[in-house]
Amino acid sequence: MRTLTVGLGSRSYDICCERGLLDDCGGLIAALGGAARKVFVLTDSVVAPLWLGKVVASLKAAGLDVSSGSVPSGEESKRFDSLMTVYSMFASAGLTRSDLVVTLGGGVVGDLGGFAAATYLRGLDFVQIPTTLLAQVDSAVGGKVAVDLPWGKNLAGAFWQPKAVIVDPDVLDTLPDAWFSDGMAEVVKYGCIRDAELFDALQRAGSREGLRSHIDDVVMRCWDIKRVVVEHDERDTGERMILNFGHTYGHALEKYYNYRKISHGAAVAVGMKTITEIAERKGLTPSGTAARITALCNAYGLSCADGAPYREVCAAIAQDKKNLGGKLNVVLLREIGDAYIYPTDKEFWQ
Repeated sequence: MRTLTVGLGSRSYDICCERGLLDDCGGLIAALGGAARKVFVLTDSVVAPLWLGKVVASLKAAGLDVSSGSVPSGEESKRFDSLMTVYSMFASAGLTRSDLVVTLGGGVVGDLGGFAAATYLRGLDFVQIPTTLLAQVDSAVGGKVAVDLPWGKNLAGAFWQPKAVIVDPDVLDTLPDAWFSDGMAEVVKYGCIRDAELFDALQRAGSREGLRSHIDDVVMRCWDIKRVVVEHDERDTGERMILNFGHTYGHALEKYYNYRKISHGAAVAVGMKTITEIAERKGLTPSGTAARITALCNAYGLSCADGAPYREVCAAIAQDKKNLGGKLNVVLLREIGDAYIYPTDKEFWQ
């Protein structure tokens, strides 16, 4: 088993990766839970028939009292009113503050379940078991949990670090191509902001099939980048902002489509291309950078083209949670592999 520790003092935790690890997750979780005997597994309607039975069986074999619940798959479940459904599940399971929540699924389940754990009984421990590429390389690590509000994405949230992140790369074999592509947007992002060698390796692999034999290494490289950033800036007040490359415009695009027409990864791909094109026009990023990002995204099934009206999407940026008094920091590239934070006002987007 390959392990990477996120060092945050008393909130430190391990990210564990091994093929077939779902079969043994119960023992790992039982050891983490301490006095906890009850475990609640939150999943979604797509993941439940694939992996819930295996996880529940492993937990029960470790001597834990297990209950579970499911929400509909998709971003529409990551809403504030969905919390009442999850809280009701927790109450029906009789969870106490010494018990444990396991989130089994993609970014929606991890964010929703993590936020519910952070706020129910003023905080329950939780473990992330991400089952999508996007969640494995990004959202499951770092301790950001949130739900969407009508005014924007992730506007109600908390910093709540998991007790562990358990990754089984075998689950990616069942992932539809569209969902794999969705996760690749975040992988490309990591290459853009911190690792030109990763960017080049993705170019050489050129496709999902080309990555298949060393996807574990790609996932762990993304973890390591995020681990270092989170250790330096857990609360997202400085360096951690570079993880938002492409997300400012991407989140606004998701909001414009009311979280229905475009996936998160597709929106981030458009966002990376758009912000880089703006930076190129202003002489803040070398010419040709946006074209390289677009070509790599296209190779992994991500279109960086979108027909949404630019000015209407930009109007949503004003409600970005990082917008302070009309000033908004965005992430730009000095070059591939070297990101920096640049302060903007509304004139930047004109």
